[in-house]
Amino acid sequence: MASNPDIPTLIDKNLSFSIPAKHCRGRAVRLGPLLDDILSAHNYPPQIKSLLAEAVCLTSLLGALLKEEDAQLTLQAQTESGVISLLACDYKDGDVRGYVQFDAERLVAQPLEPSLMALFGKGYLAITFDHPAPRGRSQGIVPLEGGSLSEAVQNYFMQSEQIPTVIRVALEIEGDRTIAGGLLVQHLPDGEDGKERLHVRMNHPEWEHVAIMGSSAKDEELVNPDLPLEDLLWRLFSESDEVRVMSGKPLVKGCRCNEDHIRDVIARFPKEDKENMVGDDGTISIDCAFCSKKFTITSASLNN
Repeated sequence: MASNPDIPTLIDKNLSFSIPAKHCRGRAVRLGPLLDDILSAHNYPPQIKSLLAEAVCLTSLLGALLKEEDAQLTLQAQTESGVISLLACDYKDGDVRGYVQFDAERLVAQPLEPSLMALFGKGYLAITFDHPAPRGRSQGIVPLEGGSLSEAVQNYFMQSEQIPTVIRVALEIEGDRTIAGGLLVQHLPDGEDGKERLHVRMNHPEWEHVAIMGSSAKDEELVNPDLPLEDLLWRLFSESDEVRVMSGKPLVKGCRCNEDHIRDVIARFPKEDKENMVGDDGTISIDCAFCSKKFTITSASLNN
């Protein structure tokens, strides 16, 4: 395995890897304090806590696929009639955030490990890549189907992007402590990451072997903080002549709410709408759903 000896095996940091001989690329991540920070913003019930932890792990994996500075990845799962009405997570330059909007009364009737269908009903999954100019925005939307959110994201790449993909996510939740581990492996038939893919074969022989080995990652391995991710990758893909491992960006909770941003958003509304937002005390109160911070904006400051 070719790797950088200076890469520290840390929680809350992505690893990028490639298997040149198999024309495959991948990302691996293990999250700890980042998850606890995000989950503590709201008093989430166990079912929602598990789902959001999985979603944050997936967002960290997908965000690590971005190459440009200031590029952003947004993952949204939404429905009109499910227990969960909205799940939203995003990644930008190593900053990760996420939150879930749900019906607490209907959730009570659900088991501790509800199915994806039980939580969302008939919903859809949207994954959006926002790249700096000139590439701009690209988005794929697929039905929210599968046994888990990870399976739904895997299906997204197979259906919308037509990229053979294996995704594995595992969770360990003990009280207020949560660990998530994730692995994403993809086949790029044209060989080099970033080139236009001239064809796609979901049953390509070199991909079949990598897919089997990637799928063999065990839950306890993915969440074990004492097992370096580099060692796990070596165990999974040791039959390959070379596995290149590269350090990724540290991951932190990165809610981008602040008073200047909120003022800028409010300023875009028509004058009448802004006047209707102002309370009897002459202020506009804004709650950030991602981090639970509350902001009070005076009407006078909007006129400056």
